[in-house]
Amino acid sequence: MPKRITLVVACALVDEDNRVLIAKRPKGRHMAGLWEFPGGKVEADERPEEALIRELAEELGIDVTESCLAPLSFASHAYDGFHLLMPLYVCRQWDGEVEAREGQELAWVRPNRLNGYDMPPADEPLKAMLRDIL
Repeated sequence: MPKRITLVVACALVDEDNRVLIAKRPKGRHMAGLWEFPGGKVEADERPEEALIRELAEELGIDVTESCLAPLSFASHAYDGFHLLMPLYVCRQWDGEVEAREGQELAWVRPNRLNGYDMPPADEPLKAMLRDIL
C-alpha cells in the first residue's frame, strides 16, 4: 500500500562565519534528542516558502523574506507510515536575533563538523551536501 507523502521544509541558516544552525529536538517530541535543520510541515494552504518563513518566525523569532531563501536540495525518505519529502533552502540574511522559542537547544556548526551530530534519517544525506557546497 502506498504511503502518504508529508511535505516538510527545512532551512540551512548560514551565519557570517559560514556556520549552519541546527536545533536539537526537545524531550517529549518524536525523535527527541536528534539534531535537525529548522523548519516544519507545510500546511494545506501554504507554499513551501511561506511555511518556512512562518516556521522560522515561530521557532527562532527571526524574520526572513522570500527573496532571501535559495532552494538548495531536497530529501526524500520513507519512514514507517509516511514518506517525507523535504526541500532544503539556504538563507544567509534575516532580521532579528536567533533564539530558541520552543525549548530546543541550538548550535552553530561548521559544515565539516555536522557528522558529529545525530540527525533524523532524512537529514543525514544533507550533511555531506552542505559540507561540499558551503
